[in-house]
Amino acid sequence: MGAAVGKGPRGYMAEINVTPFVDVMLVLLIIFMVTAPMLTQGVDVDLPKTRSVRTLPAGSDHLVLSVKKDGSIFLDEYNVPFEDLRQHLQNLVISQNKQLYLRADKDVAYGVVVKVMGEIKSVGIEKLGLVAEASDEQKAADKAKPKTPAK
Repeated sequence: MGAAVGKGPRGYMAEINVTPFVDVMLVLLIIFMVTAPMLTQGVDVDLPKTRSVRTLPAGSDHLVLSVKKDGSIFLDEYNVPFEDLRQHLQNLVISQNKQLYLRADKDVAYGVVVKVMGEIKSVGIEKLGLVAEASDEQKAADKAKPKTPAK
């Protein structure tokens, strides 16, 4: 019940109608939920294809080091000059005990990838994961496999 102010049937009502507010908030929530995964895709790299590929683990216990076609280096989505790579790796990977994955464009010169891997090794990172895409043959084989229900 609302308190009516004034006299007669046209008096002012002292209640707040929250229905439009809730509607707007739900729409904004849906927009956020749809766009948030698109914002965390990272750096666009054309990965090489291979037969045996596993997906990256979900969670925040790993970092991805990307090398683009032009040789620029990104740690997650942040551009890192090669001269500063060692310091960033020590601060973000070694001190926080995170797993490092290397994503290199398939057209990057072999020497650039080896140079980056040498820098990673010199920091003391022993475990390095390499990221690739599944080949077309592997994708077709995965689709052809019968799916067993989880127990």
